[in-house]
Amino acid sequence: MTKAKHNGISRMVIKAMGIFGGVQMVNIVCSIVRTKLVSLWLGPAGVGLFGLWNAALDMINTGSNLGIRTSSVRDITANTVQGRESGLAQVVQVVRSWSMWLGLLGALFTIAFAPLLSRITFGDSEHIWGFVMLSASVMMLALTNGEHAVLQGTQKLSRLARASVFGSVAGLIISVPMFYYWGIDSVLPSIVAYSLGGLVGALIFRNREVPRVAVPRGEVLRQGKAFVSLGIFMTVGSFLSILAAYVISTYINWVGGEVQLGYYQAGYTLVNRYVGLVFGAIGVEYYPRLASVEHSRKRLGIFVGQEINILLLVLVPIVMAMMCCRELVVRLLYSEEFLEILTFLTYMLVGMVFRATSWCMAFVIVARGDGKTYMLTEVASVVVGTVLNMVFYYYWGLSGMGISFVLWYLIYNIIVGVVYFGKYTLKIDKSALFYTVYALVVVTASAAAMETGLWWIAAALAAVSLTISAVGLKRIL
Repeated sequence: MTKAKHNGISRMVIKAMGIFGGVQMVNIVCSIVRTKLVSLWLGPAGVGLFGLWNAALDMINTGSNLGIRTSSVRDITANTVQGRESGLAQVVQVVRSWSMWLGLLGALFTIAFAPLLSRITFGDSEHIWGFVMLSASVMMLALTNGEHAVLQGTQKLSRLARASVFGSVAGLIISVPMFYYWGIDSVLPSIVAYSLGGLVGALIFRNREVPRVAVPRGEVLRQGKAFVSLGIFMTVGSFLSILAAYVISTYINWVGGEVQLGYYQAGYTLVNRYVGLVFGAIGVEYYPRLASVEHSRKRLGIFVGQEINILLLVLVPIVMAMMCCRELVVRLLYSEEFLEILTFLTYMLVGMVFRATSWCMAFVIVARGDGKTYMLTEVASVVVGTVLNMVFYYYWGLSGMGISFVLWYLIYNIIVGVVYFGKYTLKIDKSALFYTVYALVVVTASAAAMETGLWWIAAALAAVSLTISAVGLKRIL
């Protein structure tokens, strides 16, 4: 690959990250406002309930979606890149049909098992009608995911961005009065409101350029089964990840209570949603690009190394800034009551470096359509993460869970590395290894400085990391 083409791809990555970074920032602002209002008006118990209901929704949605949202992007992208208009129209129609029926089945499942879900989640039967209400979100999320898959696969990224922004803003506008007037009872209705906002945005900005075609029922089933043959493995892996989050949240709720759960959800949200926005911003463009070259070992290796470089150069300054300003951030986004999460937050930020490198390599498994391997790696990750989190929380509380997060993604790197370097015999550019080591050193040193009161060392390292990132990004672009 020529340097000009290499730089062109890097600029494309940065452009996509800019678009979806902006989207994520809007989503984050909406989330910050919502979280701040919930923490002030509803308290830690309200934050904890948000975590429980969202964990349940994610679990049900992932299980009923059968991986269509991700697996279909490969086929849509292939038809788009190769200019097969008739094939594209068929695939899009199949995706929309399957999304509708899977959403309906997921909603019916939620209603049918509402008593069991209530007992498992809350230990009582008082939330049955809450799960019945949640079934509406399951249906709306399925339809939204189908439209988002079409937009991503047809490379309508700007339209996908606008749909996401619309959904977040609309959901927030509807939710704020609920928080004020209904208090703790507004938690579930606000989640449904966000789902409704997302669906309306997806329908407004859906790709109407692909013509509607009549696809025979047999063909819908045949093509849908092709998606599911890959998606079912991805579903098992993703479902287990969601289930693990659900189990961990429920475990903390049982052992430590709703307040401890609220603290956990607050720290987890700060790192995985706010700092992790970089992953979502890059992944929208990264996955289709990998899928388009999955047959070429050389180009896969180049793209993965390039992605690691860009991701770490962008991520490290954000992590360092969050670490140095951790107390201010917690006070602004939550309240003084949440300062107990500072150590937990710091350790999780260190783990984000391991998450970044494993994330880039793991996408190759999905892009190559290797469903069985993806499922096995995710199962291994879920087992390791769940055991570590529960054991470390039992003995060392929230701070222990921060350490378990670091160990979890360190082990996951080894698991994914065995597949990437061993099974696929792929390589990574030496610059990616350099940036990985650099990121681990500065982030770990900064964490140690903050935990021992030497904040000025962490501040100096943050300034150095910002300079290195600016120079590094300029060089690769």
